[in-house]
Amino acid sequence: MAENPGTDADEPAPRPAAAWGVVAVMVYLLLVAVGVVGDGFRLAVGGQAGAERLFAFATNPFVGVLLGTLTTALVQSSSTVTSIIVGLVAGGLPVGVAIPMVMGANMGTTVTNTLVSLGHIGRADEFRRAFAAATVHDWFNLIGIVIFLPIEVAFGLIERASSALLTGFVSVGSYSTGGWDVLGRAVGPGRSLAGALADPLPETGGGVLLIGLGVALILVSITYLGRALKTVMVGNARRLLHGAIGRGPGAGILSGTVVTVLVQSSSTTTSLMVPLAAGGVFSLREVYPFTLGANIGTTITALMAATAVTGASREPALQIALAHLLFNAFAVTVVYGVPWLRGLPLRGAGWIAELGAERKGLALAWVLAVFFAVPALLTVATLRLF
Repeated sequence: MAENPGTDADEPAPRPAAAWGVVAVMVYLLLVAVGVVGDGFRLAVGGQAGAERLFAFATNPFVGVLLGTLTTALVQSSSTVTSIIVGLVAGGLPVGVAIPMVMGANMGTTVTNTLVSLGHIGRADEFRRAFAAATVHDWFNLIGIVIFLPIEVAFGLIERASSALLTGFVSVGSYSTGGWDVLGRAVGPGRSLAGALADPLPETGGGVLLIGLGVALILVSITYLGRALKTVMVGNARRLLHGAIGRGPGAGILSGTVVTVLVQSSSTTTSLMVPLAAGGVFSLREVYPFTLGANIGTTITALMAATAVTGASREPALQIALAHLLFNAFAVTVVYGVPWLRGLPLRGAGWIAELGAERKGLALAWVLAVFFAVPALLTVATLRLF
């Protein structure tokens, strides 16, 4: 059917300049929101001592992973959840308690591209390829957690490494501007405005209000930031993905990282790959490195959010953001770098895709069990034991 020649005039394409304006506003809103969550958390629990009492149950790292997985699966954005975690750390949540939550957020974010793959469920061959391309991300993150959670519990590897990296940042002055807190001053009016809303309420009620407001602002800012960046970046991202195919796993990891930084969403990066894999454009082995790069690229949001935190909580907030980056970098280095580990996500994804293609109910059960039912049930059971 011929297109109406007046369509372009009647419905102009989104203007890049306007989209970049939305990006700037949403980044500012995100920075304000993280600060508001931290302010609200400190107010609600009565400072550091209250925070430690409130989160005593989460000192169980297994619970932390489950909470991170379940929350991210429900929100469908690890960027949102890790930004909230940065705010909680700024409000007093210990970094060591937050690290397992960040690990769980990595697992939970893979639900989006797994749901995208279900769109091919009516065509067996397409679905087999799509489901394998989606679940290779699930398997990689699961293996990364199985390896690094016990190491973290026993030795505090990521907490120590992020602390050392933080010291490097501070020592070279890269986390301050001549003693003048530029970002802190920039977001100060927004935080003050939010604080004024809580002033008439009791401390606990005001804190809860600020936490709720901050979380809502994070959700809004991440959503519209992603949409605006897609307007100006997704075409470039798709071209970058195509250009990197056939140039080796290093190019795949790098391009997956760059694309995710550009669109601010690992879910977008991995979901772009699923239809292409379903159609046979990319093989599972070609998709695999992109998912690893997406894991690294998604950490940029938490790093960006941490820069807005001020005062004594500044360094812990940056440390948990760096811990997120290091966990993903370590997982890629070890799981992909060790030959016998490298093939495990591929074999796991191929196995579950074969089962899912033969019995569609098993594919649906995988999504419901891995991302929702199992984390929820194990969290409840662990807390009762605790």
